[in-house]
Amino acid sequence: MNDSASPPPTDEDARVAGRLVPVWLEEAARHDERAAARARQDWQHGRLSPEAARELADWVTARVTDTGFNQDEGPTPEGPARISVADKTALHRWLEAQGHSV
Repeated sequence: MNDSASPPPTDEDARVAGRLVPVWLEEAARHDERAAARARQDWQHGRLSPEAARELADWVTARVTDTGFNQDEGPTPEGPARISVADKTALHRWLEAQGHSV
């Protein structure tokens, strides 16, 4: 949700977006090349459509791999990038700063 009480995005939020959006686009292209191509073009122009932003927010939430659990507490999900809960929060904050509802 776009909450006025949300902290403003930081430079780190932008770095997280810069690291994770390409990973998301690569995965998205395996499922829907046309949609991923549109999203990639938008990303290269510094924006994302509302639909792409929602998909990215859902993707990063589902792909959190670095949960802080150790081996005894369960397996660590594997993926093409390490994604922490803090990364997810940063990406959501970045999306909200771009005017998207998360």
